[in-house]
Amino acid sequence: MSYYDVDAILTDAQKVPCTFELEIPGLGYIDDSAGGDIKKGTRVLLPLWLGELLAVQRLGTSTVVNLDLPASIAPRVLNALKADARTVDLRALAAHFYGLAARVLDLFEEEELVDVLSEVRGSSTITHEGEVGNEGN
Repeated sequence: MSYYDVDAILTDAQKVPCTFELEIPGLGYIDDSAGGDIKKGTRVLLPLWLGELLAVQRLGTSTVVNLDLPASIAPRVLNALKADARTVDLRALAAHFYGLAARVLDLFEEEELVDVLSEVRGSSTITHEGEVGNEGN
């Protein structure tokens, strides 16, 4: 990834669900509660770059947030990809789906995600019209 890579910047800007593990005073504006505190257990959508930074921060023995899998890489999406990848609109799920998946793989140990993405990428090609098609057809 290059510092000026537009795709990497856009991937890092995608929102991911995070759960706060600590109460943080004065940070309530992240959860639309102006000036208030953010409570332990609050779930918010944060840009990937911010969620990742907060997830590796430790205060005492606890992390600030836990990153959760984004909806675009949820088990129901993986099941749909396994069934027939051509029926899943990846761009609608995440504008930079493969970039987000690669970043998630860096953060989580998701063996199923590796298998599904390898199979989907290996079995599909881009046709002249820009549609995803199966090599066997």
